Amino acid sequence: MRSIQAIVAIDENGAIGRQGDLLCHMPADMKHFKEVTMGHSIVMGRKTFESFPRRPLPGRQNIVITRNADWQYPGVTVAHSLEEAIAAADTDTVFIIGGAQVYAEALPLVGVLHLTLIHARWASADAFFPPLNMEEWEEVSREHHASDHRNAYEFDFITLKRRSL
Repeated sequence: MRSIQAIVAIDENGAIGRQGDLLCHMPADMKHFKEVTMGHSIVMGRKTFESFPRRPLPGRQNIVITRNADWQYPGVTVAHSLEEAIAAADTDTVFIIGGAQVYAEALPLVGVLHLTLIHARWASADAFFPPLNMEEWEEVSREHHASDHRNAYEFDFITLKRRSL
């Protein structure tokens, strides 16, 4: 059985991005993202993929969802729907990595959510993670991190598992 998981960094208002980029540069979150997703398939929208300075992300099957039938990129599996993207995955664990529209569509299928909660708020944010009904989720782990010279904000790594209803 395939495991559909999502990984996202959000601020205290649920924001995930602004002007096509991440909210901030958090090296600890980037390291965590790499550790969690390495060796798995990652599914994202085209705009998310194009925001990466180095693409495709190494060590993972990069699956990009686009409506453009002609869009291609070397080393990328192209899909035209979320269902097609999941079906194209060559690993048992598939990570949804953004953007907002892909998260919103995929959330009902997600069994595990890896959440980085950044203890800050960005008024300029323009992309948001869909609201969670916490009655549907169980927190299975939380790791708090203080800000430091490389990470300007306090943050928590939180793992949520969907409750069996």
